[in-house]
Order: sequence, then structure tokens, then C-alpha cells
Amino acid sequence: MVVKKALIYSLLSLASGTLLAQASGDYEVPRTQWGQPDLQGVWNFSSNIPMQRPERFGTQEFLTREEIDEAIARQEAAAAAADAAAAQRVVDPDAPPVTNNPGGYNDFWVESAGIGDVVRTSHIVYPENGRIPPAVEGAPEQRGGLGPDIPGERPVRYVVGGISKDGPEDRGLSERCIVGFNSGPPFTPSLYNNNLQIFQSRDTAVIMTEMIHDARIVPLVEMPPLDDDIRLWSGDSRGYWDGDTLVVETKNFNGYRQTFASRGSNLDMVLTEKFTRTAYDTVEYEFTIDDPSTYTDKITAIVPMTKVAGQIYEYACHEGNYGMVNILRGARVEEREANESGQ
Repeated sequence: MVVKKALIYSLLSLASGTLLAQASGDYEVPRTQWGQPDLQGVWNFSSNIPMQRPERFGTQEFLTREEIDEAIARQEAAAAAADAAAAQRVVDPDAPPVTNNPGGYNDFWVESAGIGDVVRTSHIVYPENGRIPPAVEGAPEQRGGLGPDIPGERPVRYVVGGISKDGPEDRGLSERCIVGFNSGPPFTPSLYNNNLQIFQSRDTAVIMTEMIHDARIVPLVEMPPLDDDIRLWSGDSRGYWDGDTLVVETKNFNGYRQTFASRGSNLDMVLTEKFTRTAYDTVEYEFTIDDPSTYTDKITAIVPMTKVAGQIYEYACHEGNYGMVNILRGARVEEREANESGQ
């Protein structure tokens, strides 16, 4: 816990130093051999900042020093309570569980500690209240989870959980190894695998995610747009340089994923992403979602990314290899046992 607290304070100092360096114009963005800003490398977007701002902050974008201290104290208290509950289960295996939901992961796998700019009240910066705008009436909504299945209709647009176990199409997209729950686009911090790698050439940029190891090849030259009938899971991305910022605009999503926050079908979504290197170890990632068929206003969020001194290794999604078979087989066993007990 002491290490965690020290890490938080050191990162706050780092963030403050980075902001000062930016304000004074000391940082010079490195260039590739083609003269473009160099964004190459592995970047981590883990965060413990809420995506949506708590209402009590109103339009306040950054925490005060006192609020930072309070947040650290709350995090430490929550971690201590969780550690105590886990320790009690070791001493007394018959102790009542904290929840009846078995969940999907233990704490070992969770990667949510913020790195870099950890003083924001939310990642969403527009609308100005940091809140998700109202949804358009009739916009589809599906909320999955690691608990019991939530009844719904195909296609299943959420990434975790499912609506039934009659077939693979009833399961979430991550269970089918189609789309990871944080593989984007856009990139939103989640439980783990919050890493991506950027490669650059003169005419293209490649954005490869750790989750599901999806590689988006973004042309940086003029190309004719895709026909509207051609639809892709990650959309069709086109990029250009706006000063030192890489701007990527993505359209032609297939409509089989949510737009954002469990709503929408992303068929009409236009996503604009901006990658700006603000320090040796920092890229400011900003995305704007424009989907008038889902939300009454645009959504813009800023997620800081921190350079990682390492590599990304293959994420082999085995849920689709054997987990899916076992999920469906288990459901058939339960049905058979229920029929036998009823006879």
C-alpha cells in the first residue's frame, strides 16, 4: 500500500512537470526520417479516472490538491477492506462471500492504476459537464456483465456476458474473440491489456492493440472513400497530420457494436481520434464520437497514454477456441439435469 501511495504521488509530480514543460514550450517532438512527429512505440492507457464525471464536480475538469488527497485515502480504504475480506476467506473458508457473483478475474489480473495525468475529474471533457449526453429515443441499449445472462435479442452488441447459451451468437463479442472490451476504436481504459503499439511509415500509420491483437492500418495519403456498403468491425480509418497531431477519422462501422457506453449500434458513427506527443513518455489521446442516431450531442474524451519500455506479445484469445464449446456444453448438461429431475 505504501508503494502504491508513493507511486500515485510520484505520478502526480510527473504530470505537473509535464504540464509545466508543455506550457514553457521546452519539449521538442522527435521526428521520423520523413519529418513527421514520431509516435512509434508501445503506449499504455490504464487509468483509474472515471470516464464520466461525478455530478458533484459540475464543470470542474481537474481535482484540487485536497481532492487528490481525499481520493487517495478512499482508494486505500477500499483496497484495505478488500484485502481484509480476502484474508478472512483464507482463515475461514466458510465465511460468507462478499458477493454471490463469482466474477471473471481475481485482482492479480487487474491493471487499472493510472499512469501519468491522474488529476482529471473525468476523461470526458465534452459536454462540459463531463457527462454522457442523453440518448436518442429508440437507440438500442444492451448492458452485459459477468453475472447471469441478460435477456435480449441478436445481434449481441456488448462485449462481456451474453443473452443466452443457445449458440455462439448469443455470447458477447469478447467471448467470441471478435472484439476486445478495450480494443477500440476508441480506446477506453479497462481491466487489463491497456496497451497499443504504433508503427509509422511515410504514407501509413499502424495502430496495433494488445487486446485481440488487432492492427488498424491507417493511410496518410488521399484515397477514395470506401463504398457505403462495405462495413467493418473496426471501421475504415483515414489519417492526416494537423501540425504535430495525427488525426484519424473512422467511418463505415458495421453496426454490430455499441456506439459508446452500452448504447447505439455504431452504424452511423464517425470517430475522430487525435494522437499528440506531449513529452518523451506521454501521448495525449483524444477522441470524439459523433453519432446522431445514438446521442443528442457529441462526446469528446482525453485519455493520457504513457510510454512502455517493453514489447507487446501476442494476445491469444482462447475463449473462442475452447471456452465457447464448454459454455454451450455446460448449458446442455444443465438442461438435461433439469429435465431428468422433473421426470
